[in-house]
Amino acid sequence: MDSTLQWETFEEVIMEVGVIIEVHDFPEARSPAFILHVDFGNERGILKTSAQITKRYSKDNLVGKRIVGVVNFPPKQIGPMISEFLLLGALDPIEGTALLEVDSDVPLGSRIA
Repeated sequence: MDSTLQWETFEEVIMEVGVIIEVHDFPEARSPAFILHVDFGNERGILKTSAQITKRYSKDNLVGKRIVGVVNFPPKQIGPMISEFLLLGALDPIEGTALLEVDSDVPLGSRIA
């Protein structure tokens, strides 16, 4: 099986910059998780998702972070909530997932290329 990704396929993935504006506990999740509300700017607005990032982050240090999310997946039911985007991070089974963050003040909704 060829695992080479075609450019046309990659170009279909829409990744954008958003800022975390709210974080809530997600006690119904199978594994410890938060529910994140992320503002992707005027065009897309506020979307929510769940994230198993409690090992590395507290609720307080997440608010205000500029993150990267895939925003063109269909909504997905996760327990009692509907996830509206995929939060991107580097998986680390020891220290916990590390979010992909944007360290510059780029406009919300900026596309990742």
